[in-house]
Amino acid sequence: MSGLLSAGNDANSAGLAPTPAHQFGVRTLGYGGGIIVTASHNPAQYNGIKLVGSDGVEVRREDEASVESIFLGKKYNRPDWQSVGRSGKETRVVENYISGIMSQVNRSKISESKFTVVLDIGNGAQAVTAPYLCERLGCKVITINGQPDGNFPGRGPEPTPSVLNDMCEAVRSYHADFGVAYDGDGDRSLFCDENGEIYWGDRTGSMLADYLLTKHKGGPIVTTVSTSALVGYIAAKHDAKAIWTTVGSVDVSRAMIDNNAPLGLEENGGFFYGPHIPVRDGAMTTALVLDALSAQKISFNQAISRLKKFYQMKSKFECPKEKRPAVMKVIEEKATSEGMKIDRTDGLKIWTDSSSWILLRPSGTEPIIRIYSESDDESKLEKMYAEYESVLKDAIESN
Repeated sequence: MSGLLSAGNDANSAGLAPTPAHQFGVRTLGYGGGIIVTASHNPAQYNGIKLVGSDGVEVRREDEASVESIFLGKKYNRPDWQSVGRSGKETRVVENYISGIMSQVNRSKISESKFTVVLDIGNGAQAVTAPYLCERLGCKVITINGQPDGNFPGRGPEPTPSVLNDMCEAVRSYHADFGVAYDGDGDRSLFCDENGEIYWGDRTGSMLADYLLTKHKGGPIVTTVSTSALVGYIAAKHDAKAIWTTVGSVDVSRAMIDNNAPLGLEENGGFFYGPHIPVRDGAMTTALVLDALSAQKISFNQAISRLKKFYQMKSKFECPKEKRPAVMKVIEEKATSEGMKIDRTDGLKIWTDSSSWILLRPSGTEPIIRIYSESDDESKLEKMYAEYESVLKDAIESN
């Protein structure tokens, strides 16, 4: 705040709220931009700032580079004392966000369904929004890890299947219709069905896309190269176009804007609903799941069971940054020598046949290489994964 004021900008503090709530506030409450202090799905020591444009979406990569250039070059604007900015408070963000989400779904039909839902807040920012949203939609709400705490003492800030046992057990114990777990800043959500079975974001996202493309005919739908081929099948079913981007929420958001796409999704639990705001949003996704299940009068498990089955394996391996080029070259040479189709949109996505692929991608934030793999044949998946995992490990050790 002090930095903004000293550079001649007016700035209001919105307090604690999920990232998408702040973004929606920037877009709808008349702001020229926004700054969010967050570590997203990471522990507190990774706190940083997320820059948001006047449209409520993270700024483009080139704009991030411009800001970094100003910072590193110390090219700050320094007005005289008469021109410093004014500070204030913005108290409308949470209510504005909840009201905006509710306007996008059939509230009466959801309320009539009398859902019971388990919300694993993960001690994150959705504590101030998601439970109240669900209650106002007529749901019975059970919360766990519901006290906001930046140290994330419950199951940690990232909702991965290995840490969501308590949520799954609560769903079964309370005979809930589904459970949903949020990450630290509340823009991602991972769901389990009424049986406590957890689904990755691309499967839940495909279920939602299958429902929403009946309303938003033709799409298109934007997703990342690490996401299941299921998205392409769903798009084709509705005569819609699937657009594949590099991995990163800002890349999905900006591609949605550039292509006027109503839907976007990521395999990590990010779902983007353009009619609300084209950013990933855990509470909006929860409301859309309630809307889809109430409209179709089916359970979560039934909705998922309608989808084509794919098997997936994912992992990550430590790899120093300086080794990455040589390691990735070894992988590419192997795939090329075997005549495999290679997609170089982000890392190396290698198609071993029309329904089986493996993606090896250096992380943009950590000294690791991630592996994503998928096939509609489980034995084929295991063989493909083992083969490329072995090559990757050998390449890391020998370079």
